[in-house]
Amino acid sequence: MTKFSFHLALTGTYMKSSITQIERRFDLSSTHIGLIDGSFEMGNLLFLAVVSHFGAQLHRPRLIAVGCFLMSVGTLLTGLTHFFMGRYKYDTVIPILQNDSSNIAACMDPLKTADVPESLIEPPLEDERGSYMWIYVFLGNSLRGIGETPVTPLGISYIDDFAKPENSPFYIACLQTITLLGPMFGFLLGSYCANLYVDIGFVHMDSVTITVKDARWVGAWWLGFLVSSALLFISSIPFWFLPRSLPKPDTVESKSASVTPEAAVSSNHKLKLKEIAKGFVPSLRRLLGTPAYFLLLCASILKFNSFIGLFTFKAKYMEQQFGQSASRANFLIGMLNLPAVAVGIFLGGLLMRRYKLSVVSGAQLSFASSFMGYLLLLLQFGTKCDNIPVAGLTVSYNGTRSVSYNAGTLFSECNRDCSCSADEWDPVCADSGITYISPCMAGCLNSSGYGKNTVFHNCSCVSTSFPAGTSSSVKLGQCPHAKDCSRSFTSYMAVSVLSSFISSLGATPGYMVIIRSVHHATGMI
Repeated sequence: MTKFSFHLALTGTYMKSSITQIERRFDLSSTHIGLIDGSFEMGNLLFLAVVSHFGAQLHRPRLIAVGCFLMSVGTLLTGLTHFFMGRYKYDTVIPILQNDSSNIAACMDPLKTADVPESLIEPPLEDERGSYMWIYVFLGNSLRGIGETPVTPLGISYIDDFAKPENSPFYIACLQTITLLGPMFGFLLGSYCANLYVDIGFVHMDSVTITVKDARWVGAWWLGFLVSSALLFISSIPFWFLPRSLPKPDTVESKSASVTPEAAVSSNHKLKLKEIAKGFVPSLRRLLGTPAYFLLLCASILKFNSFIGLFTFKAKYMEQQFGQSASRANFLIGMLNLPAVAVGIFLGGLLMRRYKLSVVSGAQLSFASSFMGYLLLLLQFGTKCDNIPVAGLTVSYNGTRSVSYNAGTLFSECNRDCSCSADEWDPVCADSGITYISPCMAGCLNSSGYGKNTVFHNCSCVSTSFPAGTSSSVKLGQCPHAKDCSRSFTSYMAVSVLSSFISSLGATPGYMVIIRSVHHATGMI
């Protein structure tokens, strides 16, 4: 169960870590990305209650095995979407050349002013961004959600049914703690794949003019899904051979006066599917009619409604606000936040076992940790970095004052004769720390180098605005944030890790409160 949960969590968090890459690859809005990410919960909720009810009467390990196989198929479909598409084509004003022998006059149309034979220019690739190929990712993630349905309710109840009451919280805490290694490795896998170019192995990397910190960079998001699919398939195999029930400790005979599904099996009573279905609605009504459970359900909805958005877009927030690459953002989440959560969950279960906390005490601990965690969470948004100075967007072309963006501020006297497009984003950085939207907007007349090492020279906007001893050359890529931004980012991560630890202290007590507040017969629903 632990191995399977590890792989399940790895796959789920890898999806979270690849959100930015998928968004850029398919040219989607955050709304569409939220829909894709939420498709897992959609598929999960469609079958969760039904599978939980029927699973209580059927062979739980084999249901988990079937679910794991479905998750493997869904994850494979998500990864294979990459091979249904053409090569990734990012926006750039630099022609894709097959050697570095040509000079680019960016201030004018490069294909007209650069004396480049047509044979040296690679033919344009069909750009499938904005197509409906993302629907395959949506369907694959939905299938993964359907497959996950039996795991938590049936797996946790399988452990809880055959453990001593005082040991059950500790076992579940150990399971959840080891499971959290999955998200850690999921983010590390996401970090590794984000460092690889999306079409690695299919294009000449020397011709790629962007780096991992560029807003147009797309990593090999598909690779991790293929790895995850294989791991999930392997994890499903042992569940086919687990028994329907395990031997119960002698001291647990009086744990519940109700007759468990396993007791029915031991008496050779075979329930028919129709008889099981008749009990679904009454069981659901009895469950929702439990006041304690209903209040906990409402609290969980509010809690996860706020948490899931933060968790999904946390890496993207770190990229946009602090200038981190997708690879580094995923790495830091996996190495700092998730270990803190794992330690918090383990200590929460240890506290319940050490002090034998009751249902009420467990609920109080869960509430206190959640409340303190949310207060610390609000402090994170007090740390931020100033905008990068971009000529015509955030500062004037001489860099002395801020500007309010409009179409007119994008141009200046130094580039009015360059026939530049305001829709192109191919940023270059000057020694002054000012970022220009493109080499054309910087008024550059020639270039040297090739690929991501291209340097543009004789840039009129640079020499006009900063004439005193300043180079008139610019290099590809956006200028980095100011030095004080790194201090702000360190403060942000420190508060984030502390918030993660305190919030997770109440995870195991809260989980046990839910389990112990309902009748055993409806526990799996």
